[in-house]
Amino acid sequence: MRSYSPDLTPPWKRSKPVPEVPAEPDLVVEEVSTGFCGAVIRCEKTAEGPTVTLEDRFGKHRVFPLVERGFMLEGQIVTLVRPTAGGPARPTRTASGSVAVPGARARVARAGRIYVEGRHDAELVERVWGDDLRIEGVVVEYLEGIDDLPAIVAEFAPAADARLGVLVDHLVPGSKESRLAEQVTGEDVLIVGHPYIDVWQAVKPSSVGIPAWPTIPRGQDWKTGVCRELGWPENTGAAWQRILSSVRSYRDLEPALLGRVEELIDFVTVPGVD
Repeated sequence: MRSYSPDLTPPWKRSKPVPEVPAEPDLVVEEVSTGFCGAVIRCEKTAEGPTVTLEDRFGKHRVFPLVERGFMLEGQIVTLVRPTAGGPARPTRTASGSVAVPGARARVARAGRIYVEGRHDAELVERVWGDDLRIEGVVVEYLEGIDDLPAIVAEFAPAADARLGVLVDHLVPGSKESRLAEQVTGEDVLIVGHPYIDVWQAVKPSSVGIPAWPTIPRGQDWKTGVCRELGWPENTGAAWQRILSSVRSYRDLEPALLGRVEELIDFVTVPGVD
């Protein structure tokens, strides 16, 4: 006699098994019911069952239960489980949170560019997005100020196959920077900025080990004033190296900078633009 399975559910109605993935730290997933996307921070046991804490790119934390089919990983539904000692190695991430590509070679530089105001801006962008920029073939150059921004953009001559993105400090209504930015137009150039007086402030105070960035009266050199208020030697170069060394990943930066840099990278790497 032919034997039959006790499960009489038609095959096309049966739920397909989904992979179980250890919730290793830094694994980036999306919670299916809310769409919240973030990196795994920790897993914990609770009275209601195991949970996972995710941190999004803006530093916001959310706690979710580890339920079956509860998350998406790279577009696929998965079940997160608590990691075990000696489990499979987790995917490594770049400092920006992107999936690392071991052994990837730098792409030939695109014609498009990203300009930033100064050396410190360029070093900070390299610190967090350097791996991504090399894979995408994007070169970041610093300008030593933007007083001549309209002329600089005109000389670059942005085009559909050579887009230009510019990151500006202190881009707030009524500032000198905003007035200069308003003079530049064109669909192949994008100027964005953050609200901070200097890119130093885009590093979270907690990462630097200070309670807050001090307020410096107008008319004083801001960086020197910061050093003085924090009790640091009045050597802005040494102070910057101290700040830069505290940055390990995107989590050490303020969201107002994170979003703008990634917006520029997306702009100059739009599909079809080499």
